[in-house]
Amino acid sequence: RTGKAIPIASAREDATLKARAFELIAEELAAGEVVCIFPEGKITYDGELNPFKSGIEEIIQRSPVPVIPMALRGMWGSFFSRRYGAAMQRLPRRFWSRITLVASAPVSADKVSAGDLQQQVLLLRGSER
Repeated sequence: RTGKAIPIASAREDATLKARAFELIAEELAAGEVVCIFPEGKITYDGELNPFKSGIEEIIQRSPVPVIPMALRGMWGSFFSRRYGAAMQRLPRRFWSRITLVASAPVSADKVSAGDLQQQVLLLRGSER
């Protein structure tokens, strides 16, 4: 709760939860808050990016704000990855993982697409998973 996480699900899983999540996201953006979204919708099983879901496009249509593409480097093999099995379910193999957040320039709302954002995130991340 402290991080103000907004639970979300696909429409197939829970259409009501998805609709409520999109309402809360719109409210936060309208209030000038920053909302961080992981558009893959799940944690990777192999360290590579999963395809970005179209939900980011729905959010931006409803609340046209700039989007800042970001990538996390060094997550693969950390406590938060699935490299050695379920994420966050075991003692870390390495306690001091160096994880870096890399960001690029904002993208205007009218230029946002899931595919383009995924390409930008791939470029930001580079070869470091």
